[in-house]
Amino acid sequence: MKAPAPSHLSRRRFLGAGLSGLALPFLPCRRLFAALPQKPPAKAVIQVWLWGGPSHLDTFDPKPEAGSDYCGPLNEPIATAADGMRLGQLLPQLAKQAQAFSLIRSMTHGINAHETASYVVQTGMKPGDGQVYPAVGAVVALKLAARHKSLIPPYVVLTKPLGRFSEAGFLGSRYKPYASGGDPNASVFAAEGIVCEGLTRERQERRRDLLAQLDTLGSRSPQPLFQAMDAGREEAYELILGEPGKVFDLALEKAAVRDRYGRTTFGQSCLAARRLIEQGVSYVSINDPGWDTHKQHFSIMNRKLPEFDTGLSALLEDLGQRGLLDQTVVWCCGEFGRTPRIQWDSPWNGGRGHYGHAFSALLAGGGFRGGQVIGATDPRGEEVIRDPVSPTDLIAAIYGRLGFSASDTLPHPQGLKIPLVPPRPVSSAPNPVNALT
Repeated sequence: MKAPAPSHLSRRRFLGAGLSGLALPFLPCRRLFAALPQKPPAKAVIQVWLWGGPSHLDTFDPKPEAGSDYCGPLNEPIATAADGMRLGQLLPQLAKQAQAFSLIRSMTHGINAHETASYVVQTGMKPGDGQVYPAVGAVVALKLAARHKSLIPPYVVLTKPLGRFSEAGFLGSRYKPYASGGDPNASVFAAEGIVCEGLTRERQERRRDLLAQLDTLGSRSPQPLFQAMDAGREEAYELILGEPGKVFDLALEKAAVRDRYGRTTFGQSCLAARRLIEQGVSYVSINDPGWDTHKQHFSIMNRKLPEFDTGLSALLEDLGQRGLLDQTVVWCCGEFGRTPRIQWDSPWNGGRGHYGHAFSALLAGGGFRGGQVIGATDPRGEEVIRDPVSPTDLIAAIYGRLGFSASDTLPHPQGLKIPLVPPRPVSSAPNPVNALT
């Protein structure tokens, strides 16, 4: 008997198809949306999630004057195409693209635990009130559902689930992301008839035909349930064998384009994200693990930062050249930063710990101005000293660029009125991120 078809275009169809190998101290005020200029709203979001927490001193907020106990060997930051903005020395390609993005150097939430920090940065909500709030991707998929026309789910994660919390929260499994799985850097060639790793088109077609032969009950029944099952199955096979599923086949891109992104899992994930946005996906998360560098921090950075630099710079450049950057918000950060002072003693031997007091984020596209720096930390990168920005501030500004109203609420199974972001007292200072709109 065939499995029931879902009542919407969701991750379940992809799974069936087998495609995948705060109320914080600084909450945003409601007037932040009304203050936005009359720009066309953004249509999509790409989130670059640096899972584990990158060091702000080695990336977006270098402090060479702090000395070797803070900078280690990465003590030669580089100038960028934006006046007054420096980046870590292992990010030369992003330095050339600095007019396309802005930096927030004053992110803060004070949380040093992965699970809680991830939840706060991904949802903008403080835990502990009995609610399980949805991540930004689920909210965007909900709010932009009316204009989603593709068979591809509106919320996609490349390649592993974000983990540590339920991305859909109380919105339910309908808004859980589809995680692509596999490695986009693997060689999968459409010309050879390969559908996904280890499965040829011919074999998949034989599976479909055999299933149809065995399904004698459903094929003879006029019942709406069986008809819905048939429709769901056909859409699933359309994703595998038809045009929509080709979005994941990076072999269809020119070799020079793939080389520009870097032949790494992260680089090819950035390329896949661009392809998904072109196909009308509303929210793509690139989940890049490996940033939790308690030990061997600098040897890991010597590998990860060049990969990150190549992939993200290519993504920004490619989106710009294709006319997609103005309508696509790109935001990049981890759940927190890392300790500014290097832990040289055993057993860390040159590592950095968790650090939620001060960290950085990159924001580009979607109507946000580039070439700017928001906020500042002290000379050692240990404390925010100007324009603190909470995850809620950042998320609220992104919602604003997507055209969401401050008065909007989220549907709740118990009928509670849950705002997109918690309101800030009217007397509070404006959201610093709005300076970029």
